[in-house]
Amino acid sequence: MASTPEQLHHDDMQHTLREVQALLARQKLEEEVVHRQEMKNHELVESLVHKQNVARLTGKLSTLHPADIAFILEALPLEDRLFVWELIRGDDSQINDGEVLLEVSDAVRESLIESMEPEELVAAAEQLDADELADLAPDLPKQVMDDVYLGLDAEEREQLRAAMSYEEDAVGSLMDFEMVSVREDVTLEVVMRYLRRFDELPDHTDQLFVIDREERLLGVLPLHRMLINDPESLVGDLMLTDMLCLHPGDKADDAAKAFERYDLVSAPVANRDRRLIGRLTVATVVDFIREQSESELLSQAGLKEEEDIFASVWDSVKNRWSWLAVNLVTAFIASRVIGAFEGSIERLVALAALMPIVAGIGGNSGNQTITMIVRAIAMGQVQDDMFKRLLRKELSVALLNGLAWGGLLGILAAALYHNMSLGLVMTLAMTLNLLLAALMGVCIPMVLMRLGRDPALGSSVMITACTDSGGFFIFLGLASHLLM
Repeated sequence: MASTPEQLHHDDMQHTLREVQALLARQKLEEEVVHRQEMKNHELVESLVHKQNVARLTGKLSTLHPADIAFILEALPLEDRLFVWELIRGDDSQINDGEVLLEVSDAVRESLIESMEPEELVAAAEQLDADELADLAPDLPKQVMDDVYLGLDAEEREQLRAAMSYEEDAVGSLMDFEMVSVREDVTLEVVMRYLRRFDELPDHTDQLFVIDREERLLGVLPLHRMLINDPESLVGDLMLTDMLCLHPGDKADDAAKAFERYDLVSAPVANRDRRLIGRLTVATVVDFIREQSESELLSQAGLKEEEDIFASVWDSVKNRWSWLAVNLVTAFIASRVIGAFEGSIERLVALAALMPIVAGIGGNSGNQTITMIVRAIAMGQVQDDMFKRLLRKELSVALLNGLAWGGLLGILAAALYHNMSLGLVMTLAMTLNLLLAALMGVCIPMVLMRLGRDPALGSSVMITACTDSGGFFIFLGLASHLLM
């Protein structure tokens, strides 16, 4: 099977990471050997060996994209990470350390910023555009941001204020201020001459934005239309007025869905007066979708935030303890449910062997349901008034699965323990627990959505708690009434 471009890039990055790790290990070994040896000009030799190793590492890193450097930093233990980061932000480095700070995860960024002096942070931030600086600003000390702000010109200050005034999940917080706009009353020849004055066009420029004298958005001019038409044609005659125009207050989720639906590369962002203030690009949308997906996975597992895998023990404990505490309470409840039926279990030991099956299958079914509902909510396919319809559908699916698989397990249990009544209990318990799993799988994310919370928040933990305690109670309760 042929490798995809993503697989090839992943393999390349893994190879590059191993090379960097090998260079770091070689540096430590060589410098340790030199340090132990007794020789003339010992300090000079140590210095030369260190500079040689640093030159190897710097040469390797200087060929990489900031996103690839970020990947390497995230994969290195803290000591090695800070050493590499010191090389990157060194005076001789040609790497844009501000862009690297943007690319790394929030947790790793925190460790890198803590290792930097205020003047280094100011220098790194000054390398960024206003929209990029707005992304980094929440992680920078206030004094650093004040110094950076004073170094901006009036236009950049206004752009920074605008970008930071919107919520994180709004289009305004994601929009890019670098764009090319033209007037409707000029010819394509004039536009071409204008474009030749640029050293390079802004990334992902697939269309020019057409504005009037008050900078109100009139339409867009795709580059391919400009290239294939008569140079004497007017922009106003060729521009498209039927276009997607975003408002800075629009939800980024909705904008991402529009980009996917219409296969967009860029889209204009205008205020309520139709004045063009920025644009949204597919690169930013892809980053937003990736971050949302990662956040959803963390929420389902009950993690408060993204965690640096090489973080200190205490930081990891703080990130994980809250939902573990919830899990401890639910596990204690499940144990009390089992304890209430100790007499039944003592009289029929088979119950102890069979009850984990009921709870386990219920948990898997509940996770399937909750995953489908959370995904549908994220895709904008679920509204509040769909609760009853979804509940009926999922309960029907659970009922059929419960009767089918519960019946199969009931037959196996009856054959294994020579007890038809036990098989009947197994079938009923499996069916009822799957119905409970379906009920909670729909209710948990829908209730969270109505409360304005993330539907994925701790969903996996909560559904498992419900199906465990409920499954034990249903199975042991039925067994106590029908078998004893």
